[in-house]
Amino acid sequence: MTTHIRRVVGMTAALVALCAGLAACGSDDGDDAGGADKSITLGIIPSWTDGLSTAYLWKEILDREGYDVEIKDIADAAPLYTGVAKGDIDVYPSAWSEVTHEAYMDQYGDDLEDLGAYYEGAALTLAVPEYSKISSIADLPDYAKELDGKIIGIEPGAGLTKTTKESVIPAYGLDDDFTLVESSTTAMLAELQKAVKDQREIVVTLWRPFWANAQFKVKDLEDPDGALGKTEALHAIATKGFGDEHPEVAKMFANFTLDDETYGSLEKSVVDAYDADKEAGVEAAVKTWLDENPDFVDNLKS
Repeated sequence: MTTHIRRVVGMTAALVALCAGLAACGSDDGDDAGGADKSITLGIIPSWTDGLSTAYLWKEILDREGYDVEIKDIADAAPLYTGVAKGDIDVYPSAWSEVTHEAYMDQYGDDLEDLGAYYEGAALTLAVPEYSKISSIADLPDYAKELDGKIIGIEPGAGLTKTTKESVIPAYGLDDDFTLVESSTTAMLAELQKAVKDQREIVVTLWRPFWANAQFKVKDLEDPDGALGKTEALHAIATKGFGDEHPEVAKMFANFTLDDETYGSLEKSVVDAYDADKEAGVEAAVKTWLDENPDFVDNLKS
């Protein structure tokens, strides 16, 4: 009897030790269950307000779900994709992965995971103010003098910059008359604002969706040769394995969609707040937006 009791006690102790070991392993298995790592890093190019808006929206949503979310500001698309591919960044929540960033997807695709598209119909554009006499990219050579031979662009590493240099300019024979001014989104918008104020001609690289299209009353130039490429959807791109590590979050990303009206209201509130009070203003704006859209988070979980 004593020997039997000793055996039972010994077996019980072994089972306890085994369960403790399994629990310890389980705490690192990446599942969204209790005890798992709930730290998530989102990467954005802060001057691109689609990423700015969606990242802070996701930060607030995931904070409410008990996650510890960090947003990393990256200057350009190339290091952002590199960071996601290497696992230094978990998710790029607003990637132009189908067309604009196709080269980065080709380069890093094996180390990336597509969590789904949230917006349909995104497009690259060359745009002019509504009052402009120019209606097509093909007309630009006729207005080289009025435009001072400049197409005002954004960041050098942007897919839009690459497309403009390698596709648009050659397709329309703009090499001799025009220079693409590579700068930043902020600098481009400053030039556009000054030109609109002075009612003078300017052509800039732009995209949709983007709040500046309405803010500055611009029109897209026709692209008869299709040099700017097709419209595309905006995706959340994660480091490979993210869905296995955070299945509940991956499911929410898969259910995430914004139409033009919903997107516009989010982006405008975020941009206005960012201009006024930077990060603190954006966080407050997103909280208000979610309060005004009470079913939004529930729909992500359905």
